[in-house]
Amino acid sequence: MSVWYLYLIECRNGRLYTGITPDLGARFEAHCAGKGALFTRLNPPQRMLAAQPLDSRSAARRAEIQMKGLTPGQKRFLASRWSIQDGLPALGSSGNSTRSTNCGRNLRRSTRALPS
Repeated sequence: MSVWYLYLIECRNGRLYTGITPDLGARFEAHCAGKGALFTRLNPPQRMLAAQPLDSRSAARRAEIQMKGLTPGQKRFLASRWSIQDGLPALGSSGNSTRSTNCGRNLRRSTRALPS
């Protein structure tokens, strides 16, 4: 069994995105590069608020489904109690690759590719 994480991203417009991954840094960079979910292509990420390690992908998926059913306020409250709060990816934070600073630029590229 490998560790999977349930994570919460705050987007530039204040909206929240919930997802799962075995690699928090790589997943945040994928969202910033426009290769993550459609939601984060339309709502560019600002920072990862919190993450919670889980024992398996299936446990992470079950937690994700429950989390997605909550209000933004409930999500923020639960995330504030998760074990991982510090050292998470964010725009402009030291230690992140330069790809992390591309959040938002990919929005223009991705919308041109969408059919009208």
